[in-house]
Amino acid sequence: MLSKGPVDLFFIEFAVNDDQDAAHARRDCIRGMEGIIRQCRRHNPHMDIVVTYFANPGIVATIQTGKTPLAAGSHEEAARHYGVSTIDLAREVAQRITAGTLTWKKYGGTHPAPFGNAICAGMIEELLGTAWKNPLAKDAKKSAHRVPEATVNANHYGDGRSIDPSRAKIVSGWKLHVPEWKKIPGGFRRRFAKTPLICATTPGDELTLEFSGKAIGAYVLAGPSAAVVLASIDGGDFKPVDLWHRHSRGLHYPRTVMFDADLKPGKHVLTLKISEKKNAKSKGTAARILQFVAN
Repeated sequence: MLSKGPVDLFFIEFAVNDDQDAAHARRDCIRGMEGIIRQCRRHNPHMDIVVTYFANPGIVATIQTGKTPLAAGSHEEAARHYGVSTIDLAREVAQRITAGTLTWKKYGGTHPAPFGNAICAGMIEELLGTAWKNPLAKDAKKSAHRVPEATVNANHYGDGRSIDPSRAKIVSGWKLHVPEWKKIPGGFRRRFAKTPLICATTPGDELTLEFSGKAIGAYVLAGPSAAVVLASIDGGDFKPVDLWHRHSRGLHYPRTVMFDADLKPGKHVLTLKISEKKNAKSKGTAARILQFVAN
């Protein structure tokens, strides 16, 4: 998004996906949100940011018991550290349902109906109306937002980036190509139809990748035959990483997996190969990587 040009006002929502899709721990929720905020502020120090927290049934139930959902609470911690405004739509929805003035069906579900989105739009309008209530002074000038040197998590993804899979060195088996999707079981999102991926399907297939930073992972399409891959950094022990996701059953699900996010800063070498073992629900041992990711 930032590559498209200067951005003045940026809305972020990832509470639902961090909760129900990634099932991230607090550490990972913070690293992601803090990384986004820091990258945005580096892109444009004057950028205003609003973080919103949408809802799913589990999030609503958590709020109704008096607890704070893990993902939203983690994002809030990062937002407060950087002075970023937040809109807690999930709490508003939960409170209205508890009060009997709203039903989950009328709201529209995890992907809200127009009625549910209108609630969020109204909260955004209230936020901006409050912020812009008073007219600016005639001599008002833009001022950059302060980015504190201290971080919430030292290994935040503020330097997160993609690495073209063509940079990998194939040892055996892997192939950079556009898969023949019509011959591969499982649905997929059309925007990936013509995208070259680096792929492997046979246990033992191996590649290496040189990178710099503190973290390395991969943005993958994890389908019905998603593999378990074995990842080694700098010649260390191979650690299994399961690409399978519950959405993989009928879809080549786009997801990011991290092989290691706590490395010492500097140059490293990733060795990645297909494991003989696989998830019991998977029908094969396929790995299809859109991009490697590093931080």
